[in-house]
Amino acid sequence: MIIVRLALDVPLYRLFDYRIEDDPRLRPGLRARAPFGTREKIGVIVEVVAQSELPPEQLKTARLVEDDDLPPLPPDFFQLCEFASQYYQAPPGEVILQALPPGLKKIRVVKRRKKRRKEAAAPVAPDLPSLTGGQSAALNILRLDRGYAPFLLHGVTGSGKTEVYLRLIDTVLRAGKQALLLAPEINLTPQLEARLAQRFPDIAVAMLHSELTEAAREHAWRAAFSGAARIVVGTRLAVFTPLPQPGLIIVDEEHDPSYKQQDGMRYSARDLAIFRARLSHLPIVLGSATPSLESWSHALHGRYTLARLPERAVSDARLPAVRVLDIRRQKLTEGLSEPLLVALRQRLAAKEQSLIFLNRRGFAPVLACPACGWVSRCPRCAVNRVLHLADRRLRCHHCGLESHIPKTCPTCGNADLHPFGRGTQRLEVRLAELLPEARILRVDRDSAKSRKHWEAMLGEIQSGAADILVGTQMLAKGHDFPRLTLVGVIGADAALFAADWRAPERLFAQLMQVAGRAGRADLPGEVIIQSEYPQHPLYQALIRQDYPGYAETLLAERRAAGFPPYAYQAILRAEACDMMTALAFLQQAAALPCVADYSDVVVYDPVPMRLSRMMNQERAQLLLESASRPQLQAFLAVWRAALESLPRKHRLRWHLEVDPVDC
Repeated sequence: MIIVRLALDVPLYRLFDYRIEDDPRLRPGLRARAPFGTREKIGVIVEVVAQSELPPEQLKTARLVEDDDLPPLPPDFFQLCEFASQYYQAPPGEVILQALPPGLKKIRVVKRRKKRRKEAAAPVAPDLPSLTGGQSAALNILRLDRGYAPFLLHGVTGSGKTEVYLRLIDTVLRAGKQALLLAPEINLTPQLEARLAQRFPDIAVAMLHSELTEAAREHAWRAAFSGAARIVVGTRLAVFTPLPQPGLIIVDEEHDPSYKQQDGMRYSARDLAIFRARLSHLPIVLGSATPSLESWSHALHGRYTLARLPERAVSDARLPAVRVLDIRRQKLTEGLSEPLLVALRQRLAAKEQSLIFLNRRGFAPVLACPACGWVSRCPRCAVNRVLHLADRRLRCHHCGLESHIPKTCPTCGNADLHPFGRGTQRLEVRLAELLPEARILRVDRDSAKSRKHWEAMLGEIQSGAADILVGTQMLAKGHDFPRLTLVGVIGADAALFAADWRAPERLFAQLMQVAGRAGRADLPGEVIIQSEYPQHPLYQALIRQDYPGYAETLLAERRAAGFPPYAYQAILRAEACDMMTALAFLQQAAALPCVADYSDVVVYDPVPMRLSRMMNQERAQLLLESASRPQLQAFLAVWRAALESLPRKHRLRWHLEVDPVDC
């Protein structure tokens, strides 16, 4: 018998020692069936060990998974998981098992049937579009023969970054290697999948994202792992997908906060992709019209090679004209100014499409009683429930709690309840009243609940069956609608003065991205941003469409304040039934003896989180900061071990987040 160490899908994700029969197939990376309590679980063999801390007679016996042709997970997979475990302070078992499709962690009878191969028609080589001067120059810079080489592809919206990706992928495929393309959101994958199928009709493409069925996700993962799929496209979890012949990693819209996982191990897929590229000696391309300030700073200091796409890909297309409309003296109709309505009517007459961007779904953010002051608060969270008039519900967008709209005020019985503020549903209703001849399509997470709904909407937009789109950030990036010539932005001012110091960077990126939907073909585009602060530097940079200039301003502010990328942060968050318990735990954590041993790490006072209550849990946080990443990492390793020894009250939970995106 041999002793192996298994990663099991159990609470705390500890590694467990088991005995196993000697087998010539036995090696790390294989899966094994292991008894655990009264059940049996599937685990991954992490290592074969000479001896265990437990006596051999106390070890239970595991056995290799049978009837499975899955080869062992490769060493570079474990190296990536080990780095993620150490850097993000997560148990190694959690990282390994999180990276596998759910179907591979279940006990089942594997039935394999041989499928008859259908004779496929000979693929037709597509006609390649002509490259612009900027694309040709960028491809000359993006050399793939240097081993590990990080590139930042900064291209204005509509500049043809996807075409550059396709040319790079073609180079990799011709060399007999695989390409991994990461996208930040599921709703961007259908368009990428269609472009890849059109360009590479005879190449197998594996799609990996959470909306796939369990069987489809496992099938795609196996195809990527076996090398049958030469191109792998996925959202953040796809960064862990093992590839036998990797040749290139591309991270599209690299600035997007969706690349940061917000539960379990809180990792950044973009940053792990960079580490994976270095580990496997691969080129990696980070693409964006509005790069993250961290990536932009790396490019300015020579750590990344910068390639630019300064003009739009369509020869007659120009960047849209941006106008910031001062609404302080305008009479608004449900948030719509008369100049914006005039512009909408002009597009209707010209049979062109328009987009009204409001990043708030629902009918109104709150329902209130003017008589007694009652508001539709969520009883489980420190936020209001949003009014969804279409299905007559009050819904919390954080915990999902919903209820029917009350006929009278629950406090005083007043029947005259008022919605305050506006969301996409309210805007859709008002536009239908003001422009009855227009075909209006609302696009948000309430209307596009699944990939099937989303693809149907995309088809409707592309066919010209919609005149005015009312949408949230789902429409802000990555989409190409040739007849869309007007973008109107409503409610952007709220983010100008948010408590989050990253809010200006995110708002600028969001507005640049949504503005880029206009005028992508031969029709000129226009962007109208309604604001009460038209002279704000952010809006002035938008008018100039000057990302480098605004990025320089933000970097100077962060340098003066000592914020990332000029410092490194981590956050310890605690949740409990009452705030005092959460704060008391954080105070204990801040007072641990090891804190005094690391003078280069600043430990701030514990405070309630901005969303201080969610799902009936009070939430608080403790910020840590250091000018040295190695010092912070060394401290976190020691501190985390000390945290695990602290006594905890019942139902108190805590987690560490490294490089937080929300402070």
